[in-house]
Amino acid sequence: MSMKSEVEQWVDESARLTKPDRIYWCTGSAEEYASFIGSMLKDGTLIALNEKTYPGCYLHRSHPNDVARTENLTFICTKTKDDAGPTNNWMSPKEAKEKVSKLFNDSMKGRTMYVIPYLMGPVGSPFSKVGVEVTDSLYVVANMHLMTRVGEAAMEHLEKTHEFVPGLHSLGDLSPERRFILHFPEEKLIWSIGSGYGGNALLGKKCFALRIASFMAHQQGWMAEHMLILGLQEPTGHVTYMAAAFPSASGKTNLAMMVSTLEHEGYKILTVGDDIAWLHIDEEGRLRAINPEAGFFGVAPGTSVKTNPIAMRTINHNTIFTNVALTPDHQPWWEGMGSFPPQGLTDWLGRPYAESAEKAAHPNSRFTAPAKQCPIISPHWEDPKGVPISAIIFGSRRSAVVPLVFQAYSWQHGVFMGAGMGAETTAAATGAVGVVRRDPMAMLPFCGYNMGDYFRHWLEMGGRIRKQPKIFRVNWFRKDKDGKFLWPGYGENIRVLKWILERVRGGGEAGETPIGFVPSPASLDTGGMSIAPEALKELLSIDKEGWLKGTDNIEEAFGQFGDRLPGELWEEHKNMRQRLEKT
Repeated sequence: MSMKSEVEQWVDESARLTKPDRIYWCTGSAEEYASFIGSMLKDGTLIALNEKTYPGCYLHRSHPNDVARTENLTFICTKTKDDAGPTNNWMSPKEAKEKVSKLFNDSMKGRTMYVIPYLMGPVGSPFSKVGVEVTDSLYVVANMHLMTRVGEAAMEHLEKTHEFVPGLHSLGDLSPERRFILHFPEEKLIWSIGSGYGGNALLGKKCFALRIASFMAHQQGWMAEHMLILGLQEPTGHVTYMAAAFPSASGKTNLAMMVSTLEHEGYKILTVGDDIAWLHIDEEGRLRAINPEAGFFGVAPGTSVKTNPIAMRTINHNTIFTNVALTPDHQPWWEGMGSFPPQGLTDWLGRPYAESAEKAAHPNSRFTAPAKQCPIISPHWEDPKGVPISAIIFGSRRSAVVPLVFQAYSWQHGVFMGAGMGAETTAAATGAVGVVRRDPMAMLPFCGYNMGDYFRHWLEMGGRIRKQPKIFRVNWFRKDKDGKFLWPGYGENIRVLKWILERVRGGGEAGETPIGFVPSPASLDTGGMSIAPEALKELLSIDKEGWLKGTDNIEEAFGQFGDRLPGELWEEHKNMRQRLEKT
């Protein structure tokens, strides 16, 4: 049977279950996208934005109960619970299919089933993968057009690779009680029902590109990571590529699209990807990365000309906005955009906005835009071979303890750093400020199998990489005793990347500390910055008691994995504690 026949057979099975009135196979053409947009404008799914200021842009308003990823309803359905691990919700494949197939039964009656063959990764890359999503949501189809390579490119790749990841999605009735996002890693299968939100419904994104792909990568000897990819161009024109993992609210997109304050010296950023990296070892033993996505699905609130001017230029045309506010002249607006709410503003629910009301834009409101529109997109962002990675960076929001930057002693020590990484929660999320939540490699919600095995995979990959990237930890968010940020962040973060570049080259002054190599204040390029020497010293200081307390937290986090946790990480934990106690 040809691969096309296998896809057709799976689509037929899905149709027999969901019983759509019609089946439409997507081609991925510009004309098709335009026709879908026209249909959604007609039925009110989309609202056209100001054609002069936001040409080709549209607003979509979600159902109020369907505005974010639903982690509590997201399951990894492996044969055994231990294979899913303690950090994932688990349901047996048999139970999951029995329970949720009832919800899919007749779910597309009166609707059209859209079949979306899509390619994750550059056209012609041996590292790219094919998915086929069926859905009854035109909004999903339009977003997949922007986020992936739909149609012919996917089908051609499929004929060469004979591998695809099927994904069945239906809006159902959008009831949270009947909402499930199910992953069957051993079958490379995704089921999602009851949500139209991007992270739950655009199955190529977190569902395939991380949860299923991380399982595939473990089996096949590569890595699927929640990482941005950037190129740091220096005055000579040479570009060094880095991959960086950051949990939410830790500056990930801003770093991927940073406008360098040292651009006048010739240091600038080139964007390869802002969210996901697939990493492979090439024939020379070097780690290379591709960005599997073709677009950006970013958070709007807080994005402004000050915080991320590149993103603002990227999204001012051919973009779908979701759950932002609307000005009287049909322009998008959100908190943190850099302007006051205009008179006559309509909030994300379509109501007249009053200052006493809640946020005008939903805090998780989004934009979906093609990556090729980014003004600083790397000329190699679609290189089939990927880009060579020289540094891996772990970063998270920590107001204390963690220095501005430090380097791991080795690959094994770097894996320990990433595995023990924690990020502070916010009052909006948890009701308490400063609570440290462990988020290994920023993959806690996205790893499709037992994270103890995931850490082992990192260690084994390191043993196979002949030219290992250096591993670093960064923290832009350390505060002084008055609660003020010590580091200005944003474009000034280029100075930290410059030191990382020097370390990759074998230079860059650094001192050996209990936690790793920490730069001396003099080794960071602070020329032209208004930062006090005392602030810089504090940014790079080691809080012994804070780190000792952190080792207790890490011990607790590691303990949940039992004998699935590699002994090497316990060894690194013991060594760091001993170094701290001797200090």
